[in-house]
Amino acid sequence: MARLVTPGLLLLMLVSALVSLSIGSASVPIIPGLIDWMSGRNSLAAIVIGEIRLPRTLIALAVGAALGLSGAALQGLLRNPLADPSLTGASQGAALGAAGVFYFGLMPGLGVLAPGVAGLIGAGAALLLMLALAGSARPHMVIMAGLAISTLGGAALATVLNFAPNPYAMQELVFWLLGSVSERGLDHLWLLVPALALGATLIFSQRRLLSALSLGEQVAQSLGLHYKRGSRLIVLGAAVLVGAAVAVAGSIGFVGLLVPHLLRPLVRHRPERLLLPAMLAGASLVCLADIGVRLLPPGRELKLGVLTSLLGAPLFIWLVWRERKQWI
Repeated sequence: MARLVTPGLLLLMLVSALVSLSIGSASVPIIPGLIDWMSGRNSLAAIVIGEIRLPRTLIALAVGAALGLSGAALQGLLRNPLADPSLTGASQGAALGAAGVFYFGLMPGLGVLAPGVAGLIGAGAALLLMLALAGSARPHMVIMAGLAISTLGGAALATVLNFAPNPYAMQELVFWLLGSVSERGLDHLWLLVPALALGATLIFSQRRLLSALSLGEQVAQSLGLHYKRGSRLIVLGAAVLVGAAVAVAGSIGFVGLLVPHLLRPLVRHRPERLLLPAMLAGASLVCLADIGVRLLPPGRELKLGVLTSLLGAPLFIWLVWRERKQWI
C-alpha cells in the first residue's frame, strides 16, 4: 500500500492539472492551445491556455506543493502532527511586506510583481528574527519564537490596516490576504519556483535526521547527525516555502496542516517518507480547490483561501474529535 501512495498522488496531480487547463468560460482545446502558445501564434486557444489557465494551474500546483512539504517537514521536526507551516512567522512577514506595497507604494518599478517581492523580503526578515529569538533548535524554542514573531507580525499588520490611507488600499490588501491564484502570470511563477527548489532541497537533504528524530533526539545524535544544524535547515526550508507561497498567492489555510496529517498513516508514520507524498497531495488539493472555485455559480468569485478554510476547518474538528475519543 505504501508503495502505491506516491504514484497514485502523482497521477492525481497530473489529472487535476489537465482538468484545470480545461475548465473555464471558453471551451478551447488544450494540446493545440499549448502548441500554438509555445510556437508564438496568437490564436484564441493560445491566449486562453498559455496566458490565463497555464499560469494559474502551475501556480496552484507550486503553492500547494510548498505548503504540503513545509507542513510535513515541520510536523516531523517538532514531532507534533498538528504543527502548522505558519508557525515560523514567515506568512505574517510576507503579508506585512505586501501591505507595504499596497499602502505606501513601495517598489513601483516592479509593477504587479511588487507584492510578491516585498512579501519575500518580509518573510525573510521574519525568519531571521525567529531564528535569532529561538537561539537553539529545540522544538519548544522554535514554537515559542515562531508564535512570538507571528504575533508581532499580526499586530503590525493590524496596525497598518488601522491606519490605512484610504478604504481602497485596505480592500485591496484584504482581498489579497484571502488567498487566490487568479490574475497571476508566469512572472509570479518565476518568483515561486526558485523558492520552492531551495526550500525542497534544504528539507530533503535532512531526510535522515527526520527519520532518526522519530526515535528521539538522543538517537539522532548517537547516529552522528548534526541535530542543531539540520533542524535550522529544515526550519529555513519550511519558512522559505511558506513565505514564497504567501507572497505570491496570499494566505491559503489548512493545506500544510491537514495534508501531512491525513497521509501519515499511509506511509506508516515515517516522517522522511511523508515529504514527497505531502508535496504531491498539497499540489493536487490546491489545484482541485481552485477548480472548485471556478465551478461555483457566476458572480463574485469565492477566494481560494476562504474555500480551503471552509473545507479544512470541519475536517480539522473531526480529527481533533477522533484523537480525543482515542484517549478516552
